[in-house]
Amino acid sequence: MNMDEVRLDQWLCAARIYKSRTVAQASCEAGHVKVNEVVAKSSRNVRVGDNITAHAPRGLLILIVRGIHGKRLSPPLAREMYEDQSPAPLPRDQQVAPRPRGAGRPTKLERRNLLRLRGDVDLE
Repeated sequence: MNMDEVRLDQWLCAARIYKSRTVAQASCEAGHVKVNEVVAKSSRNVRVGDNITAHAPRGLLILIVRGIHGKRLSPPLAREMYEDQSPAPLPRDQQVAPRPRGAGRPTKLERRNLLRLRGDVDLE
């Protein structure tokens, strides 16, 4: 399959950035994906050389498109579709504030503050 361009959500799924095209599409519509520093809709076409910034489940990803494919590929082939320019992830112990042993379950306020700190949920 030789293509010059493909939809953004298809490429994100084929490159295994997101688990499914539906999740990729939802992420695009939520504004978590940028193409060439511009927030992009899922229907935007992606070409070789484009710079994609995505907030994926594994963290912030900065990718340069090196290959185009519309169907989901195996992991080794998917890694060849992009050049990863992402910053190194934080060590596991620095990602979440430690909670003292024996402190019990967090209160609702503590849980919300923890979610805000992680950046998981926008509670506003």
